[in-house]
Amino acid sequence: MADDLNAPLGQHKRKRLLNLPVSAPQLLAGALGLSGVVVVAWAALVNDPLGGEPSAVVATKPSSTQTARDSDRDSKQHAHHDGVADSAAEAGAAAAKAVEAPPPGSRTVTIIDGSSGARQQFTIQGNAGGASKPLLDPKLIEATRHGAIPKIGPDGVRPSTRYARPRDLPANKKDSPLIAIVIGGLGISASGTADAFAKLPATVTFALTPYGTDLEKLAERARAEQHEMLLQVPMEPFDYPDNDPGPQTLLTSLTSEQNIDRLHWMMSRSQGYVGLMSYMGARFTASEQGLAPVLRDAVQRGLIYVDDGSSSRSIAGQLSGSYNLPFAKTDIVLDTVPTPVEIDRALARLEMKARDSGVAVGFATAQAATIGRIADWAKKVEARGIFLVPITMVAIKAKSS
Repeated sequence: MADDLNAPLGQHKRKRLLNLPVSAPQLLAGALGLSGVVVVAWAALVNDPLGGEPSAVVATKPSSTQTARDSDRDSKQHAHHDGVADSAAEAGAAAAKAVEAPPPGSRTVTIIDGSSGARQQFTIQGNAGGASKPLLDPKLIEATRHGAIPKIGPDGVRPSTRYARPRDLPANKKDSPLIAIVIGGLGISASGTADAFAKLPATVTFALTPYGTDLEKLAERARAEQHEMLLQVPMEPFDYPDNDPGPQTLLTSLTSEQNIDRLHWMMSRSQGYVGLMSYMGARFTASEQGLAPVLRDAVQRGLIYVDDGSSSRSIAGQLSGSYNLPFAKTDIVLDTVPTPVEIDRALARLEMKARDSGVAVGFATAQAATIGRIADWAKKVEARGIFLVPITMVAIKAKSS
């Protein structure tokens, strides 16, 4: 008989615990891992695009009433097939005609005003009679790392000749004074650019800045409307960088290779222009080391060069003569003071210069007020015996001095 008095309390009730090979945390980790494997397997093997989200199935079988209505409608359509046309079809045709696509080749150009940020759109009409004749000559395009830039064609055709738009003068007016006017900054001001296209005659030359918007479309419209074009090339002024013409400006501190690379970037921004025009650049155009490689590249690509007349120290005329590069220089900047009275006075001085020298070149920026005064002047100038012509008709092969 057991000695209950001497035995430890509760010893006969103690049970032996199960000795498991793993601990409790290991069991929990294994369970979580198994759950993850199940989820991944379900996602990979079960085709459920809704990912297990609740869904409902709705019967789409049409009712007997709807079936009868459809049958009746079909019978009426067959009955009137050779009779009166369905009014809904006519309305649809009228709506389709109202939104008919513009003629082939049409383009919509969006110009962002650099000062106000306002946007303005206008459409470049296509040729309604069919596909229009290509306005760009692929033989005059060279591919570079920046894009397409002009070159002389394999047959010797130059871009300055191919894209020129000379004006036929009356036989008895061949010796009349000639004036060329260049409007610069196209693509910068929305209102000024729109006014230039709407109000100025084709004999006015347009100069595109490489920083404008939609340059290719603007260039395409200018060619279609028979305007000659120049590409403005920003160059270093004396007070650079306080006065900065913009990115890729040609600088006297750069090597000729660096400046030519920047020039080719600008050239790639659009196509179809007859030449280059300096923009600012009083310091650069006074430096033979800086300017000479640019003019050599221009003549090798069959372009002309136009000096914007911003600096009396420019040596562009002398260098152009030594390279046999067609050259023109701005005689009068028309909107130095952009008021109607001063613009009219500048135009009067331009006429006097043309009568004295036979030719004269004016330059102005694409601002609404300036465009309006030049447009009014252009309508009356020929009555005074002076002809407005594109820039290639006054560019000459200057003689070196």
